[in-house]
Amino acid sequence: MTHAGGSGQDGIGVPARTVRAVVIDDSRFQCSALRRMLEQRFGAQMQVETYSDPREAVAHLGPGIDLLLLDWEMPGLDGADVLEEARARGVDLKRVIVRSSHSAEDLHRQFDRRGCLAVIEKGEAEQGAAFLMILDGIVRRAQRRE
Repeated sequence: MTHAGGSGQDGIGVPARTVRAVVIDDSRFQCSALRRMLEQRFGAQMQVETYSDPREAVAHLGPGIDLLLLDWEMPGLDGADVLEEARARGVDLKRVIVRSSHSAEDLHRQFDRRGCLAVIEKGEAEQGAAFLMILDGIVRRAQRRE
């Protein structure tokens, strides 16, 4: 399998499966920044959808999502509400990463029992490095699935 930015093929010349990533964050800036980062890191290996309105995003949730990046605090529906909608619509919660400017401790208290893969504190350097490693692992696993 090639690394991000490679040919988009596995080691034997078979095109790698495109990974579907959904970003839900009420900040258009965060949506744009995450789209840019994901596209730069994974190139054609990833299709990125962004939603700044969590209510609009819910209609697009389903089992075909390989990665869901979710903000915790949003107007209308917060991250916990969207997470429950995602579960009800068949999203594998082990493909969900919740991001917030709240402390990691607050995030763990709120989300550990809900079943998501990870919680990441925005702007915290060590968590940022962990976030990238988690993303790489999700993409590798998703490309092995059919």
